[in-house]
Amino acid sequence: MMKKYIALILSICLLGACNVTKKVPDGSYLLNKTDIKSDVRGISSTSLKPYLRQNPNSSMLFLGRVKLQMYNIPNDNSTWMNRQFLKYGEPPVLYNEQLTVISAEQIRLHMKNKGYLNAVVDTSVVKKAKKANVTYNVTGNEPHRIRNFRDTIHSADTTIYNILHQTRRLELMKEGDIFDLAVLEEGRERMTTMLRNRGYYNFLKDNIYFIADTTVGSNQVDVTLALNNPSDTTYHRRHYIGNVTVINGVDPVLLQDSTRHNQLDTVEYRGMQIISEKDRFLRPRAVYYNTFLRPGRLYSDRIVERTYASLNGMGPVNQSSINLTPVMRNDTAFINSRVTLFPGNLHYTQFGVDGTNSAGDLGVAGNVTYEHRNFLKGGETFRVQLKAAYEFITPSDSLNLIDNSYYEYGGEASLTIPQLMLPWLMRRLSDQPSASTEFSAGLNYQNRPDYLRQFFNLSSRFQWASNEWRFQHMLEPLGVTYVRMPRKSDDFIRLYLGEEANPILRYSYDELLIVRSMYNLTYTNYNRIGRRSMPVIPLRVRMGIELAGWLPRLVTSLGGGQLNDKGFETLFKLPYSEYVKGDLDISASHAFDENNTIAVHAAVGIANPFGNSEVLPFEKRYFGGGANSVRGWSTRSLGPGTYSRDTLGSDYGRRVGDIKLDFSVEYRHKFTKLVELAGFVDAGNIWTIRDYSVEQPGGLFQWNSFYKELAVAYGLGVRFDLNFLLIRIDGGMKAHNPALSEGSRWTIFKPNFGRDFAFHFAIGYPF
Repeated sequence: MMKKYIALILSICLLGACNVTKKVPDGSYLLNKTDIKSDVRGISSTSLKPYLRQNPNSSMLFLGRVKLQMYNIPNDNSTWMNRQFLKYGEPPVLYNEQLTVISAEQIRLHMKNKGYLNAVVDTSVVKKAKKANVTYNVTGNEPHRIRNFRDTIHSADTTIYNILHQTRRLELMKEGDIFDLAVLEEGRERMTTMLRNRGYYNFLKDNIYFIADTTVGSNQVDVTLALNNPSDTTYHRRHYIGNVTVINGVDPVLLQDSTRHNQLDTVEYRGMQIISEKDRFLRPRAVYYNTFLRPGRLYSDRIVERTYASLNGMGPVNQSSINLTPVMRNDTAFINSRVTLFPGNLHYTQFGVDGTNSAGDLGVAGNVTYEHRNFLKGGETFRVQLKAAYEFITPSDSLNLIDNSYYEYGGEASLTIPQLMLPWLMRRLSDQPSASTEFSAGLNYQNRPDYLRQFFNLSSRFQWASNEWRFQHMLEPLGVTYVRMPRKSDDFIRLYLGEEANPILRYSYDELLIVRSMYNLTYTNYNRIGRRSMPVIPLRVRMGIELAGWLPRLVTSLGGGQLNDKGFETLFKLPYSEYVKGDLDISASHAFDENNTIAVHAAVGIANPFGNSEVLPFEKRYFGGGANSVRGWSTRSLGPGTYSRDTLGSDYGRRVGDIKLDFSVEYRHKFTKLVELAGFVDAGNIWTIRDYSVEQPGGLFQWNSFYKELAVAYGLGVRFDLNFLLIRIDGGMKAHNPALSEGSRWTIFKPNFGRDFAFHFAIGYPF
């Protein structure tokens, strides 16, 4: 059946390609190709294409104009199949002389706006065999440049001038710059944004204007920046926040019925008037710390955005509305604010069932989650999750398992508070947007035929945003993980915990206490909340630092611990781990147009055990390969370094490291709203920071050779964008395999599909 479909598609493409002008009327021409040729450096043909009013039929890589070919197949709509071809096909785009003239004029106007006032756009049309090829020849000529740039704002309003001058918003152009209207327009917007965030509630972009004099010399312009004052006053007024009234989840029917206002409870909290029902929706304190419109503050668009984001981010709030009313009191301008909170569903339950595939072992996992989103009447979210998993284990040469099964179960409870509970930093950080405090505890059991392993987790976490949401902070001042194995089989002890066993795995399965502190910072060069235009190259930088063992070391140094029989320091008779770990992850992208994007990614991580630890805890070590790493390798099958060992069983215990490098370049082309194709090149590997030559030969990181050990892969991928979900399918081929002997590592020249190919199914972009 699949072969029939493939044959049908190929037939459609071949038949349509033979006669793409089948339905072009006599005397008309199919718009076959449009080309733009520009002699202006810095203005590419691609940037001018949006100004074309007519483009050829859409085309797909390798397949050509599939939709046009589909449309050409039926001669009528007499059958259902014919109607489908006509419905999903694309009629031929016919060359239109008038639209060509309009396109040329639009390009010329754009060039004029870019400072090329004498630009000329000529068109040439070649007609042959019912096809028309249109070429737009753009000649920029000498651009107009700035001779003088000055402003008269100081004479119109000294306060506004001082604000713009101090923030360097007036430095738009200098002598010799090209007279680019886009630069001036962007400057107006930036000045308007600045002023609206400094109290000028009524300020509009039209209040700032430019006067350009092009008669001062050959290809020269004098530009004057000026300010329009309001018609009713002599200057622009700065506004302050006046009365703030918060409707705290009150039923609109009750609010509108004046005879029932005795059922309302009105309190004043730090200058805010909060109106609630007798059974309050949110406590006044929670309302205050998530409402940044405070009486007496200077008005700012930013604090309105922060209020919307913080209130709508609270679990019990379905939506919020803010009404602003300017008023005058004693010759001072104020903004009275009315904030209305609409309650959402306070109780949330979710059930989930997933299929799992862990290194080829199939299984099933399920979970149930319950949330109370206003647990203590302060917008707190209390969350309980129970989860369980069952996996069928493939027998290996290392263990003769009679019962080839593995199951895991556990639970986690957390409480999230929508503000920072940091007493020593309360005044400074408590007002940060998107702030929250989370406390969580969890217990997990891993039951295999050869052992029972238990995990206990306890953590506290603080999150907040700053600098218009460009910085996202996450601080975990204290996190505790306790791992124990109350049951172990004799075979497991002999193979994994004996003196001659793999020390990496032996340490991973030892009883262990991890007490850590962590800080993560994410930076983006755009505002993720406010309605701002995206930069040409969106950038995201993630960095983090994690330190474990400092608190137990402090306690034991004061005499609170003792050595165990293996010579390790213990706390409460438990050996604790000491390590430091740092990560840096950078990703950026650039859209050439609405259909073509290139994305790049680089990541580096390094972790070092010290003091009481010889090896990192297994869960904290890096692994290579997988859908988000070097995609020519399956998950946990790459590295460390040149390590390679033939084994019939799983070798995942040795495929870990302390250092990781990842680099990727990916080109994405959107065919339709649903389907996107990608081509990628990945490089990277993992290494150990210490020499474990017995168990991981070739895995040690060395400055003089690590670059020779980088794995390289290339491949193609298909993505299905469902709006709420992006499904990704990637196929990668090994191009440079460091696990092979020197001289045969460049497998790109002698590919072996069975050896070099890896398939990945994932959700979301890799970066």
